[in-house]
Amino acid sequence: MTTINDTTYEYRIARPEDTGAIEAIDGSFSTSTVFEVAVSEDGFALREVPVDPPLVKVFPEDEGGDAETDGEGGDSRTYVAVGAARAVVGFAAVSYSPWNRRLTIEDIEVAADHRGRGIGRALMGHALDFARERGAGHVWLEVTNVNAPAIHAYRRMGFSLCGLDTALYLGTESEGEQALYMSMPCP
Repeated sequence: MTTINDTTYEYRIARPEDTGAIEAIDGSFSTSTVFEVAVSEDGFALREVPVDPPLVKVFPEDEGGDAETDGEGGDSRTYVAVGAARAVVGFAAVSYSPWNRRLTIEDIEVAADHRGRGIGRALMGHALDFARERGAGHVWLEVTNVNAPAIHAYRRMGFSLCGLDTALYLGTESEGEQALYMSMPCP
């Protein structure tokens, strides 16, 4: 348990009864900067640029089979942050691949009114505990180039850029954005 600004948060593995609350978390965000991706023959470069008016990103609904509803499986796990009135205010869904010893952060979200309180970092800490338990060599995630707040948070947590996919979002509501991949050695 962690107490932040007079609110106590409990962190635990998700239970089946958490599914609705997990799905109800609004992962949208707004940002006044985005990362512009410049692709060259030898790689890519990022440049943070201002956007005015601020960008508001709303993620489309997921289409079933999500890792976040799995709770505790052999190589997947979902952790939740529970706040006042036993409400789920954040979650991290992760999966482990033994063949390359990679823990993938499938999704991590914190309700807007609970952001900036260290909940995402605490959920990531539980994910890293699971990575160590499984013997992961590294932790990996994907993030859109327009999610500058998340990119900054991941960098503060020790992640660094390791790849780019310019086609991942083609034909989706996120077309025009670029998928950035970040990783870090398992601490």
